[in-house]
Amino acid sequence: MNKTIIIQEQGEAAFNFISKFLDVQNNEVEVLKTTTIFNIKKIHPPKNGIVNLNKINDIKEINLFFNEVNKKLVDDGIFIGCVETSEERRKRIYKKYPIILAQLYYFLDFMFKRVFSKLFFTKWFYFFVTAGRNQVLSKAEALGRVAYAGFEILDDDEINNIHYFVAKKKGNFTSKPLPRFSLLFKMQRIGKNNKLITVYKIRTMHPYAEYLQDYLYKKNKLQKGGKFKNDYRITSWGRIFRKLWIDELPMLYNFLKLEIKLVGVRPISEHYLSLYNDELKALRKTVKPGLIPPFYADLPETIDEIIASEINYINAYHKSAFKTDVNYFFKAIINILFKKVRSN
Repeated sequence: MNKTIIIQEQGEAAFNFISKFLDVQNNEVEVLKTTTIFNIKKIHPPKNGIVNLNKINDIKEINLFFNEVNKKLVDDGIFIGCVETSEERRKRIYKKYPIILAQLYYFLDFMFKRVFSKLFFTKWFYFFVTAGRNQVLSKAEALGRVAYAGFEILDDDEINNIHYFVAKKKGNFTSKPLPRFSLLFKMQRIGKNNKLITVYKIRTMHPYAEYLQDYLYKKNKLQKGGKFKNDYRITSWGRIFRKLWIDELPMLYNFLKLEIKLVGVRPISEHYLSLYNDELKALRKTVKPGLIPPFYADLPETIDEIIASEINYINAYHKSAFKTDVNYFFKAIINILFKKVRSN
């Protein structure tokens, strides 16, 4: 019965994708199409799998909904859902209307359903008019919200202009600070002596993007320069900000607080630090991070080259701190000005 429902509602391709992870004919798998938490709360006892055929765009309290799904799954249980991402929404609109009308419609739709829904003084009006239906969600935000709710993302795929995701319960949901949607945001980074410091930057990624680091690394690995390949977490304007270093201007506050220095290893997350070997982890504890990392002087391409670059910098810094920072500073400036080296 569940097989027939899924094929009728979503199509055979979607059924085949779902079937790779769950036997929907099994009594331990719950298949439903809902936008309300009430229907999730009715599930009893906890299931091995839950499939929701309704797009999460129509769920008003998405985080609360995902939290309830988490409670209704056994340990390592599988949750499969779907979303129309902002990119897929754009494709649908441009396919449906003539180009001029599509551009106008898309702009107004984005402003009302993406911008107004996030601003404090217009949010109430947006939810009053829409009741939370047909929200605009980026791929990064949609998947990030799933990860935020205590799930490990296993896979995702676009089928018939709808994005499906597969997630495994990795533990009960634990309360975490809600990501902010403001332009200026703060991140926890590793400082000297492994002390966590709060680094301030201008947002270049979609909200909830920070919860996707593990999944993105497993799926896409790293590109040259140590960045993630095909990083859909970065916004279109964010790429411009990164090219011009506009996003890093608020870090001057950390510099004034003496938490970071002008030249030094990049302040990184705990996840990124876990990719380094034990030698570099130990060395990083002995120095402050910096605004201008040795990356811009040495131009490493692989993670191994980045590790070697940072080890060489720290060792040289301990022998002659001032001389090393001056040398690295001018090498970096030359590469930036004449080789057009930029962040990405």
